[in-house]
Amino acid sequence: MDFSQRSYQPELLDGDNISQEDIHRNMQELNTINSWLGGHAITLSGFRKLLPHSNSSAIHICEIGCGGGDNLLTIQKWCQQQGVDLFITGIDSNPYCIEVASQTLPAQNSQLIVSDYRNIQFPQKPDIIFSSLFCHHFSDKELVKQLQWMKMNARTGFFINDLHRHKIAYHSIKYITALFSNSHLVKNDAPLSVARSFSKKDWQKLLHNAGITNFSLHWKWAFRWLITVPSI
Repeated sequence: MDFSQRSYQPELLDGDNISQEDIHRNMQELNTINSWLGGHAITLSGFRKLLPHSNSSAIHICEIGCGGGDNLLTIQKWCQQQGVDLFITGIDSNPYCIEVASQTLPAQNSQLIVSDYRNIQFPQKPDIIFSSLFCHHFSDKELVKQLQWMKMNARTGFFINDLHRHKIAYHSIKYITALFSNSHLVKNDAPLSVARSFSKKDWQKLLHNAGITNFSLHWKWAFRWLITVPSI
């Protein structure tokens, strides 16, 4: 496989007619992968980095492509421990994902929306918007518009947690999921997600094309990028 450029082979998860059971199993295993390989810790790091920039007494955070809500739950638990008032919005176009999220997240101080994020108009903009393992589902052209949308709609800033395209990451997750996964979606899509993901130069070009200059871009274990963009 050529890792010098992104693959655009479609993932199974982006197809139609995926059963509710398969979606539920996929979300459960993604949560496990994020827990084992540090994905949740990276999401929390992005949130904590932007939090001091906010002037709000209660933080409104929004995740686009929220899946089963496990990232939002990680942030919610941390905020409870730290005494930070939090309101949660989760957006996903797949109703089965939102169903899983509704069972994951507390009903109080949260809202879950079945929609393409591009169709959302906020009555009041969230303080922080983020995505995790979401960007690699889109083309470069779509991503430039997505970056611009996130910047326009976040009062404090936005961050992104996504994969680093690398042969070690590709082969490692391929072998791990082949051995331990019970989901055909995860077995197919986990290595393909790496092939569809990004190099450092990819992110620099995407952010430049979106007109965003005030960003930080950091490599994180295990083969992730954390991009943070404050609005101020």
